[in-house]
Amino acid sequence: MPRPPDPKCVACAQLPSEEAQRRHGPEGDDCWVDSRCHRRRSHYRHRGQVNVQRREQYRAQQHQAKVDELGIEVDLPPAAYLYLYRAKRADSPIHAVAASVWQGDQHLLAVRPIHCAGLTGRRLKQYLVQVLDHIHERYPQIQQFEAEIRLEPTECPIQGCPLKAPNSDAVPELVIMP
Repeated sequence: MPRPPDPKCVACAQLPSEEAQRRHGPEGDDCWVDSRCHRRRSHYRHRGQVNVQRREQYRAQQHQAKVDELGIEVDLPPAAYLYLYRAKRADSPIHAVAASVWQGDQHLLAVRPIHCAGLTGRRLKQYLVQVLDHIHERYPQIQQFEAEIRLEPTECPIQGCPLKAPNSDAVPELVIMP
């Protein structure tokens, strides 16, 4: 067990260096030793912070569970995902659609998104069947979309999308004068 700190040294550590040397140097009680007092004063001034850091490091080491990792290679089949850009309401219209094919964490194929404005539900289904047929030609094991991923229409990646800030050179505005 460590020795308790000398109360005189703890009090001395709070004084400015010149004052401490004057009180405890040759004119004072003559306990000042240059080789150790500067270091000891610094230690006593910062000891609370150092002890807190030491306790935190110790707790982190104690709570750190050692987990063995088992790396098993899995041959994942490719999967097709359908991205629907539509508002959260169930009855909201579909703004745009896109698709992609992934195999594990590797992106294999991306189908460019298209706007659905003007497409009827029947025409949209026909388009998605065509997309799935093209994907099936390249990846025969894909028969259907794995999941439908809903994204907000404001996230639409199509250049010149009407939901994004208008472009100054895109389309001239119609101004009707009274």
